[in-house]
Amino acid sequence: MTAETTSPASRPGPVPVRTGERALAPDFARGLMLLLIVLSNTAFHLWTARRGPSGWQPVDGSWPDRAVQFTMIVVLDLRVYPLFAFLFGYGMTQLYLRQTAAGTSERDAVGILRRRSLWLLVIGLAHAALLMAGDILGYYGLLSLVLGWFFLRRSDRALSWWIGIATAQLALVTAGPALFALIQGELGSLGDAGAEPGHLAYAGGEESWLAAAGTRLTTGLFVTFAAAPLSLVGGTYVIFLLGFRAARRRVLEEPGRHLPLLRRTAVVGITVGWLGGLPAALAHIGALRVPDAAQSESGALTVLRDVTGNAAGLGYVAAIALFAHWWTARPARGRTPGATAVTAVSAVGKRSLSCYLAHSLVFAPLLAAWGLGLGEHLTSATTALFATAVWLLTVAGAYALERRGRRGPAEAVLRRLMYGGTRRAGRA
Repeated sequence: MTAETTSPASRPGPVPVRTGERALAPDFARGLMLLLIVLSNTAFHLWTARRGPSGWQPVDGSWPDRAVQFTMIVVLDLRVYPLFAFLFGYGMTQLYLRQTAAGTSERDAVGILRRRSLWLLVIGLAHAALLMAGDILGYYGLLSLVLGWFFLRRSDRALSWWIGIATAQLALVTAGPALFALIQGELGSLGDAGAEPGHLAYAGGEESWLAAAGTRLTTGLFVTFAAAPLSLVGGTYVIFLLGFRAARRRVLEEPGRHLPLLRRTAVVGITVGWLGGLPAALAHIGALRVPDAAQSESGALTVLRDVTGNAAGLGYVAAIALFAHWWTARPARGRTPGATAVTAVSAVGKRSLSCYLAHSLVFAPLLAAWGLGLGEHLTSATTALFATAVWLLTVAGAYALERRGRRGPAEAVLRRLMYGGTRRAGRA
């Protein structure tokens, strides 16, 4: 052997992803996902709006507000987070496979992901305490810590078996109470019409930032350390595992090889998801009369909306992958507005952590009661416009960083924490 092959700098080590290695579909999906997340969170910042039994969307406003509420319930509410879970699991497996392919041992690759999960847990709790009670980083940090340790190194066959087990769990947990309620002839038996409105925790009704911190942190701790373990019992982690499985098959990197699967998933998933949210949307605007308890946070309509939201999330992923395939296969047309838009949205996906945190940096001080309190004066429609403007602001910032070849600030910090002292070896 030569001295070059035996030098420490030439040994395999953790390898951060290079820009040229990235596929369009995952980044574009994450960029669009952040728009859907910021839109779905708007209801919680309208902290003086009158709420219905679910404590979710406001029940007042003009016809544009009602149209926005109807669309949110059908298209976004309880539908965006399955999309996030799938992409999170997909990204974890991408990182793991890239590390092992570069020569990193399986144990070291899992260690990198473990550090990533732990730091996301810390960042998520800090985010909840400082700005947003409904933070999801801690939730997925804890889930990824458990699921990554248990599933990343399992065989394809074992992973497929566990996907089946998780699906059965989900079916039993949701179908059991629903069937009982139908047999009893009381849809309302699934719910509690007195459910506490969730917007109080998200917006922080207290007049000072410090006083609201207790509410935010309490809610963040519940979401992280209660809701995440419950998802393991309820089977909703199946979306995470589907992300693992899809990444092994490179579904998003090579959508052209999976077109029949993607087309079926997009059509069936979005159709089932939207139809599952339609009864709740009709009940919300008064076009369908059902008991208040059936609309509550644990009511029949919310259960239906939640379960079918998993199908919608998968359908959204498939639709984005189909778009990415069409976009990359089309003849090159040079620098056009469409090409710039796709590049800019993908730039957001590459910096999804920074952009996600940036949303809260704008939303909380402007809308919360302890800030300027603008949430008191906005409506569903105007808040949706505000959210879209905030997302476009992050698109512009991410595109500027992309053109300069710079990572997002949060991504740079997280990578340093993940790779630690091994990063220099990985670069070498």
